[in-house]
Amino acid sequence: MVSGNAVGVIGAGAYGTALACAAARAGRDVVLYVRGAENAAQMKATRKNPKLPGVSVDARIAIVNDLAAAARADIILIATPAQNLREAAMALAPLLKPRTPVVACAKGIERGTHLFMTEVITEVIPQAMAAILSGPNFADDVARGLPTAVTLAARDETLASDLVQMLGSSTFRPYHTTDVRGVEIGGAAKNVLAIAAGIVVGRKLGASAQAALTTRGFSELARLGRACGARGETLAGLSGLGDLILSCSSLQSRNFAFGIALGRGEKPAPGKLAEGEFTAPVLIELAASRNVDMPVSKAVAAILSGKVTIDAAIEGLLTRPFKAEE
Repeated sequence: MVSGNAVGVIGAGAYGTALACAAARAGRDVVLYVRGAENAAQMKATRKNPKLPGVSVDARIAIVNDLAAAARADIILIATPAQNLREAAMALAPLLKPRTPVVACAKGIERGTHLFMTEVITEVIPQAMAAILSGPNFADDVARGLPTAVTLAARDETLASDLVQMLGSSTFRPYHTTDVRGVEIGGAAKNVLAIAAGIVVGRKLGASAQAALTTRGFSELARLGRACGARGETLAGLSGLGDLILSCSSLQSRNFAFGIALGRGEKPAPGKLAEGEFTAPVLIELAASRNVDMPVSKAVAAILSGKVTIDAAIEGLLTRPFKAEE
């Protein structure tokens, strides 16, 4: 279903640049679109991205500021933040060939519409074939060629398999699935739960509390996933449990680091986007619409909105009625 050898990457942040490096390592002809002519010229001249210190951008990657040049590729990876995906898709729509695979590489739910990333792509570019790429992985590891396993989902199994063949290499190993919703819920919910895990660490509540938070958080993720039609093996796999564990235990996770700063009473580092901050209120609205109880995620949303203090949120979770494991 997927023919050709060219991969276009839209968005030259840390993750977009890392994915461009991974695609080049897989032997593809890669075009990386950089927003801003000056930024593109600097990256082209130095073969460096300031967001990936110590990493050289492969010489085989064409760095451009021309969106049309990237849009001519055989598959497109959109590596913008979740809340900017619609804008990128709208710009791409008139430039793409019919039935071009367009892969969302952000994890989140769009504010206002409650749409997942593949739904945004389908709405804006109905002639495209939408897919989603999810973790567990960090940009720095991917860029350096360290061993990484990821999940790639499309509703058409042939498409998902073809995309894996296009992007996979000896160090970047995608596993494919048709459970698009499961992958999207796992990716979105884990960002919120990683903030909660960071708060636990920042408050120095101990390793036992962090383990409890992670496992109870996964229970929330699974409940919402089941309510939205996700499959159990996906939620317990790489893009669900695997991504959650990684994001709740490493300082490379921006959401985890964001939560640690909150827990310490500090301001999070400027310029470090934490997708979970934007996803939390939307996730809670989605859960409420499906009558799904997500107390940990709800507490994170309340903390971020200023409705409760961290101490009050923790007390509220600890004084909930005792109940059976689920």
